[in-house]
Amino acid sequence: MAKSESDDELLVLASQGNQTALAALFSQHRDRLWRMVTFRMDPRLYGRVDADDVLQEAWLSAVQRLDSFLIDASRSLFVWFRLITCQTLVDIHRRHLGTQKRNAGQEFSIDQGWAASSTSSSLSFHLMDHLTTPSEAALRQEMTQKLHSVLNDMRDLDREVLALRHFEQLTNRESAQVLGISEQAASDRYVRALAKLRGMMQPNPGQI
Repeated sequence: MAKSESDDELLVLASQGNQTALAALFSQHRDRLWRMVTFRMDPRLYGRVDADDVLQEAWLSAVQRLDSFLIDASRSLFVWFRLITCQTLVDIHRRHLGTQKRNAGQEFSIDQGWAASSTSSSLSFHLMDHLTTPSEAALRQEMTQKLHSVLNDMRDLDREVLALRHFEQLTNRESAQVLGISEQAASDRYVRALAKLRGMMQPNPGQI
């Protein structure tokens, strides 16, 4: 495939069933998808499954859904790849953890993202993960309890848009598409949620 082919040309080729073109497009978004998987994966899967395993399965699923490529990817190609990768990750959680991951598996919604409890767990884990030494154990426990309280007080959409924007690093437009809300609503919710989180973390600057 010529290096001069534009993304539009790749999209046309992929819509015609060209797997090489689809692979090139998937590769362009791989780093962002890897970030999402790393953020969303349950820590109990560490050592058993890694992000590359998830992305490999997601790629195979994308190939299987190539027939509906243009329809599904009409808004944002990355959002389409992310949706497939999310669904793949949910299947992997079910396969390895069964009912232990009931919330992430059963309550996953194409329109609304992950279950509130699953998003809260991911946020808490990644915000507190840097506190690892024995001397930090008490602080980690205290901060985790405060963090859970703040996150539980947030509306589900506020919590989810915070995860999408701050941790997965989606654009405001992409976040709005994932959540099925307007861009203005996504922006307002992110500013509000981030301010609330920063206020909670203020005694320990530099953590986010």
